[in-house]
Amino acid sequence: MLKFQFLVLMALAAVLVSSGFAQAPGQPQGPGRPVAPVQTAPRIAFRATNYEIRASLDAVGRVLNAQARVELTANDASRVVDVELNQNLRVNAVRDAAGKPLPYDRDETTPLNVRVTLPDTVAAGGKITLQFDYAGPLSSGVMSSTQSVPLAYIGKDGAYLLLPARWFPLTDFPTNTYTGVFQIEVPGTMAVVGTGTSSSAPTSVTPRSSPGPALGNSRSAAPLSPTVAPPPPSMENERMLYTFRVEKPEAAGTFVAAPLQLSPVRAEGINFPVYTPQAASNTAQNYADTLARILDFYNGQFGALPEPGLTIAQLPDGTVAGYAAPGLLLVSARQWTAKPNARLLANLAAQQWWGNQVMAASASDAWVTAGLARYSEALYVEQTAGKEGMNQALEDFAVGALMFDDAAPIANAGKLEFESEEYRSVVVNKGAMVFHMLRAQLGDANFFALLKDFYSRYAGKPARIADFESMAEARAAQATVPETKAIGNVPTAAAETLNLRPFFTQWLRSTGVPEFSLDYVIYRTKKGFRIVGKIKQSLDFFHMDVEIEVQTEGNPEYKIINVSGTESSFTVETFGRPKPNGIIIDPHNYILKSSQRLRVRGIIARGESLAELGRYYDAVQQYQRALELDRTNALADFRMGEAFFYQRNYAASAQSFRDALDGTTISSTKWTEVWSHIYLGRIYDIQGDRTRAVNEYSKAKQTADDTGGAQAEAEKSLKKAYTETAS
Repeated sequence: MLKFQFLVLMALAAVLVSSGFAQAPGQPQGPGRPVAPVQTAPRIAFRATNYEIRASLDAVGRVLNAQARVELTANDASRVVDVELNQNLRVNAVRDAAGKPLPYDRDETTPLNVRVTLPDTVAAGGKITLQFDYAGPLSSGVMSSTQSVPLAYIGKDGAYLLLPARWFPLTDFPTNTYTGVFQIEVPGTMAVVGTGTSSSAPTSVTPRSSPGPALGNSRSAAPLSPTVAPPPPSMENERMLYTFRVEKPEAAGTFVAAPLQLSPVRAEGINFPVYTPQAASNTAQNYADTLARILDFYNGQFGALPEPGLTIAQLPDGTVAGYAAPGLLLVSARQWTAKPNARLLANLAAQQWWGNQVMAASASDAWVTAGLARYSEALYVEQTAGKEGMNQALEDFAVGALMFDDAAPIANAGKLEFESEEYRSVVVNKGAMVFHMLRAQLGDANFFALLKDFYSRYAGKPARIADFESMAEARAAQATVPETKAIGNVPTAAAETLNLRPFFTQWLRSTGVPEFSLDYVIYRTKKGFRIVGKIKQSLDFFHMDVEIEVQTEGNPEYKIINVSGTESSFTVETFGRPKPNGIIIDPHNYILKSSQRLRVRGIIARGESLAELGRYYDAVQQYQRALELDRTNALADFRMGEAFFYQRNYAASAQSFRDALDGTTISSTKWTEVWSHIYLGRIYDIQGDRTRAVNEYSKAKQTADDTGGAQAEAEKSLKKAYTETAS
């Protein structure tokens, strides 16, 4: 095989932000050498080790009322305790273990930070207990223009509290782990699923606006059994208290409250609790079967998880596509289909290895978890769908990487707002491509051995980018660069030791993606043909071996060119006659590279992200940019039609769908045809022209394309006219 030379949050501007959590596919990181400085998070004075939390969710007012009793240990001698708490949550009081009030303030420049001043200095290693009383709104309405989706939400339809929302006082996020007891009080129509364990039914409590007494006695409360079904609708005015216990230190604190019911299922000899609305309970076995196959594959690739079983639950709509917490996978309602989205599940499952077991040591080290989890998704696709499936996943990653590649280097992820579009572009998608390129350099045997060693060494621990680099370089010592390559005009045949330093410098500590072009002349020789040319690209500091494919009248021939700087000369010899325009740069897609087609797709992806937030006007601007570069791009026209449709600009929408039908598609966007006909049918139905509507639905049926359940949708619309209020 060809060889080639974090997490999070500076400051959440609000409760809400865009994860990976998991990104749904199709929606659209020796001796004698200088060592790069390692970026580490500032050392905090106190670290939380145990929590007792009582939180009451008001579904009508969309408000959280909570008390948190926090045990902390001093890392250094100090009398100042800093914690992070969602800026929408107002601190009402802070007390010591005896209940005595303590002074506190909130940093206006860093709204997450709450600073508590102790009466006396605590020595390093000393322990203290603080009690926080706080409350505030958590709803999708509090979202800044730079944020994508909410990480915490309370509403009549359900609620979720994801850990990165900082809905309780955190220290040293994201690497801190802790024990604790979490009590969540919700309306009687809801059930609660989350991190931690429990053993018996929830308890009924008297409705109240505050969470009640201090938490010192909370350990005696009856724990929750996660296997109970949600209370019946008759309990709408009741309040239920669910208790979750965390006995071993972990990054606990993620919960979902909704009208969910448990379907305990078994797959591959493993029990999987699956929580869904009653109407989706018949999908539980499919999800368990799919997840069991994914876990079996990852166990072989990386090493086994400490505990094999995972809980799967449905998230209310409007949040991230998916989210992974210790032992828990959450899939949004819009992604929950009868046939599970295997790529999404594969990404969430991979985060049990890369994120929950191996943790990023700081926000700037997120590549070793978020990037690797995303690439692990592609590894599973390769296992199940072969090279074609892998290539599609890689194109999705490349498109995502090109959306905001210049936002920051991968190793500076701490400068990016966690789960923002920029974060997903740089850390998640570009990060995944860097792992793919590293695999191409090391070869499969060394690469997969590296992943196993990395997991074995850092499971249950935080890891830095520098830690992974060090292990990769040790593996590189066992690999060599290809024995034949063209460097300038001088072919070489001696094997060389693989040096990963230029690779990591280029892809982890620099911005930019190369876009290659090629100039060459072909000469006839006694033994065949000589190609003399230049490879050009835009990055001044780029240095990498690049493969070319020479298509000849016989079998294709593959050569390796050392590309350094913006222009690199080369000379290669071939036996067969090269075909006109028959030289392809990087034919196996080992390198993250730009092209007009991918740039256009990246612009469309920006529009898709804006449209998902309901920002249709801004989305249209992106689609127009894409069409300026590629006037016949069917996907851009289709997305434009969608945006106009949801703005109820039906005339403009219809024209865009017609343009999509006349435009250029590739295999991955052929589905735009069937859905353009369906949308046109809907527009005619809205206008009262049933005859033309039926004609469009019939054309949709004739395509036989069932992407996104298109055939069932067309059949339903043939039987009953679409209305604006229809779902």
